[in-house]
Amino acid sequence: MHSFKYKNSELYAEDVPVRKIVEEVGSPVFIYSHETFLRHFNAYQNAFNGQPHTICFALKANSNPAVLKLLANNGCGADVVSGGELYLARRAGIHPSKIVYAGVGKTEHEIIEALKAKILMFNVESSDEMHAINDIARSMKVKAPIALRVNPDIDPMTHPYISTGLKESKFGIPIEEALENYELAKKLGNLDITGIHKHIGSQITTIQPFVDALRKVLLLVHDLKDHGITIKNIDMGGGLGIPYNDEHPPHPKDLSNAVLPLLKGSDINLILEPGRSIAGNAGIFVTKVLYLKKHSKKEFVIVDGGMNDLLRPSLYNAFHSVLPVKKNSRKKVLSDVVGPICESGDFLARGRELPRYDKGELMALMSAGAYGFSMSSNYNSRRRVAEVMVRGNEFHVVREREKYSDLARGTKIPDFLK
Repeated sequence: MHSFKYKNSELYAEDVPVRKIVEEVGSPVFIYSHETFLRHFNAYQNAFNGQPHTICFALKANSNPAVLKLLANNGCGADVVSGGELYLARRAGIHPSKIVYAGVGKTEHEIIEALKAKILMFNVESSDEMHAINDIARSMKVKAPIALRVNPDIDPMTHPYISTGLKESKFGIPIEEALENYELAKKLGNLDITGIHKHIGSQITTIQPFVDALRKVLLLVHDLKDHGITIKNIDMGGGLGIPYNDEHPPHPKDLSNAVLPLLKGSDINLILEPGRSIAGNAGIFVTKVLYLKKHSKKEFVIVDGGMNDLLRPSLYNAFHSVLPVKKNSRKKVLSDVVGPICESGDFLARGRELPRYDKGELMALMSAGAYGFSMSSNYNSRRRVAEVMVRGNEFHVVREREKYSDLARGTKIPDFLK
């Protein structure tokens, strides 16, 4: 569910016309719904009542400070994968006891900062990383809380770029090697074994992969207990999908109904790392038609937003519904929606039957609240766009559009070029 709906043929974000936002802020622009973010977060919180749990929003999906503050104010934790994400989570007021730190390439500086912050735990990806964290913790005279990320070799049936739980993935430790790695962690003097982490992929639209992976993890929990290692936290990761097109992904309540019986009678704290399923349908990307270019077989609709703004279509051939901001009854034509970037791969939609657009009209790319701005860049020296949050009948710019001077910020001309 989301809060972007038509009223009298005009697209609204909650109670604000999208057209009005663009008139004041400009195009392109990301627009977020406060109400949708909150509803999606609460869907997780309510679904897992009755089992100790921590919802850790995956900042990689959307790290806008206003989004993080909204979630922090409602008790949300954070799944971070970089020092920058840790900084933003802390800055938003997310308590360190609700922060988990993942990622295969944590640097020494990032590990130090996380230990100083006293986060809930590191999700460790390799024995090399385990040794590094132990050495750094020893130098700081502290113990580092860790979980090992195990790879359960479960196929999530999603796009290969966002499938992370198979043997060939760069992520995690093969589950058959987990015991020996936990035994190693037990011997190292500055690690506190507190959990198990698994994350099998993203945009998963069925429940069974989650159930199968958790069953494997629970077998490992019992095996570890027999070897004197007690697990306090199971981090199930994220990955629950959203409807971009005609998908029918499960609700968080469907997920809890399937996995909580497996934990019956257990006091293990269940950690979940939703990102897309909280943020995806809480945002849209709005762009303006610049030109129309007719081809013998289709029409190119050239807009002012490009792959540097919304990368998913170019990167994954991902689908985003395209809706006119003002409905019309024009005949539909086979269309490619393309941007101004000097790349053949710069498109937002291809081969779509869309109502014919006129120059200057606005279109909305739906389900753009996750992996939209967070994956954007300055490619072609384009300014990154504004972000807006709507609450009821008000809207607020939560990130200003970059200025041209921002493109040179931090750069220096050496003396030999002056």
